[in-house]
Amino acid sequence: MTTFRRLILLSVLAVCSLAASSQAKYVFYFIGDGMGWGHVNAAQYYNRMVRGADEPLLMMRFPVAGSLYTYSASSPVTDSAAAGTALATGNKTNNGMVGLSPDTITAYRSVARELKDRGWGVGVLTSVSADDATPAAFYAHQPKRGMRYEIDCEAAESGYDFIGGANLSGMKDDNDVMKRLTSNGFTVVYDTDNSAADSADKLVLLSPQGKSDIGYTIDSIPGALNLPDMTKMALKQVSRKSPDRFFLMVEGGNIDHAAHANDGGTVIKEIVAFQDAIKVAYDFYLSHPDETLIVVTADHDTGGMALNGKVNLGMADYQRMSKDAMSDYFREMIKNGTPVSWAEMKDFLKAKLGFWTSVKVNDAQNEMLEKAFEKTFVAREGKDEKGLYNSFDEFVNKVFDVMNHRIGTHFTTRSHSANPVPVFAIGKGSELFGTVMNNTEIPVKILKATR
Repeated sequence: MTTFRRLILLSVLAVCSLAASSQAKYVFYFIGDGMGWGHVNAAQYYNRMVRGADEPLLMMRFPVAGSLYTYSASSPVTDSAAAGTALATGNKTNNGMVGLSPDTITAYRSVARELKDRGWGVGVLTSVSADDATPAAFYAHQPKRGMRYEIDCEAAESGYDFIGGANLSGMKDDNDVMKRLTSNGFTVVYDTDNSAADSADKLVLLSPQGKSDIGYTIDSIPGALNLPDMTKMALKQVSRKSPDRFFLMVEGGNIDHAAHANDGGTVIKEIVAFQDAIKVAYDFYLSHPDETLIVVTADHDTGGMALNGKVNLGMADYQRMSKDAMSDYFREMIKNGTPVSWAEMKDFLKAKLGFWTSVKVNDAQNEMLEKAFEKTFVAREGKDEKGLYNSFDEFVNKVFDVMNHRIGTHFTTRSHSANPVPVFAIGKGSELFGTVMNNTEIPVKILKATR
């Protein structure tokens, strides 16, 4: 070969190399369920003022930031099914619907499905049920988000390399979901340190507790899964199966559950855990900076959370029990007729929330709590308030009114709001995400970054 021809060939190879490197080959898509700007703001102030961090939260250090509108086809206030569908497929639908057009005729195609069909490795992971609305939007098409059996059947047919979450709520002892999964090549495991995962063709990771979520970070449940370790397992699986290109969606679903409960301390700790999961992807990015895209956003705002009044975020570190866990504990006490005195209850609240010791309770609050205690545990006349994922008795609501007041976290609703949500991005193609956008634009831009 002549010198001239060799130079031409090298030039062509260089151009091809540049063209290839212009595409994102590894895409991480993080969705903080219910994570509005107020939630992020509270976690950021906690990170700086309580943890003493010199730098902002990891996602807030990403060089590109934007904001999303989240309305659905049927309402200014979206639910997770419609929002998940928008974030997964780039299309609006009605609240309650997963992966389908509002008229139920058109099955929308998700970014995960598109990339899988192009030969990419694909993983879908959440800290709540793997067939809940947001993860389901990446593989299922159903007119009602509650059609969990049908959603699970679609999961089994998806061909994805990894599906993970607290459970598959449509999988029952008397149906064939497990058989469908195994017959389609899935290995099902219940911990993140299982040797069977090392050779699995397709992998399903579920929690050994089998509940609707893996449990809150703040509750320190023995043997519980945690989102950072689940993310490591998902990354290991998709990168083993498809080392040259993969897509991984990770949802921090417990943020939403805590926000529905109006539990500010637990929301903050869940966002910190979400950041630890993002760091798993960020460490990968540092080794592949020219080929990796990380996008972090939310499906909607839950609770309209904000900081106001006298803010003392350090009080969150005295909280050692979530509102949900405390409500469940009190419910069992009432159901079983367990006797408890006000003095004993005060000792319990001192241990779990730091009340009357590190967390100040003034005379008016003390009187309010004692009256609610008498009504709930003595007279048994306390009224339950039903939430989306739990119900809360009158006493536990008063307890957490005090806790939120002392921390400085406040909520406008126990449901979703129409507030915009944040977007953060880093890596190949991240410049596409630095604007105010509709949620339908995110998957379109992700696909653009991969072409």
